[in-house]
Amino acid sequence: MMTDQPYGEVFLIDKPLEWTSFDVVKKVRNALKIKKVGHAGTLDPLATGLLIVCAGKMTKQIDSFMGQEKEYTGTFELGATTESFDLEQPVEQVADPSHLTQEDMERAISSFRGDILQIPPMHSAIKVDGKRVYESARKGKVVQMDPRPVRVSTFELVKFENPTLHFRIVCSKGTYIRSLARDLGELLQVGAYMSSLCRTRIGDFKLSDAKELNSLIQEIKSRANENL
Repeated sequence: MMTDQPYGEVFLIDKPLEWTSFDVVKKVRNALKIKKVGHAGTLDPLATGLLIVCAGKMTKQIDSFMGQEKEYTGTFELGATTESFDLEQPVEQVADPSHLTQEDMERAISSFRGDILQIPPMHSAIKVDGKRVYESARKGKVVQMDPRPVRVSTFELVKFENPTLHFRIVCSKGTYIRSLARDLGELLQVGAYMSSLCRTRIGDFKLSDAKELNSLIQEIKSRANENL
């Protein structure tokens, strides 16, 4: 891409379900035909929503974008759990949640608002002793994970249709929504896991301004052809 100024661009992408964040980066990198492309904050394959992808000189802004607060919507399922606390691993029944009321849920989620300590899930990309912990988890090995301080400024119960809890969460960098599901299930003594997740905002960047991936790729390729 030949210009007088060093190339740099920020793309707001609505990440498709079952795509990894790296899959999206690779797709954009191939379309742009440059190597310097990265994302500002991983979304798990089973999550959808806003993914910020930076290219060229704008990759210098990745850390700044990653540090901004995030907003999510999604659902937790009560009464069961999984090893990964989402649907990547088989569901295991824990206890019948049918006795839980809206008031029970409101009271429970209030425990997770504000500054809290949270243990990340074993099935995550965090490195311990130089290794990704999910690699150890897949081999059946247990890695000691220390609690980390995070901030949950909003944990809203949007709707409760037992056993499904619909939520909206605004939180700091490093917060794992799957861990909130695990901890909520343990507090209620019925188990819980995250059944869906969508990132709707990163700082001032909104999902409503993001582009569908294939449309963006076509736009990039069309722009490149115009410059030939």
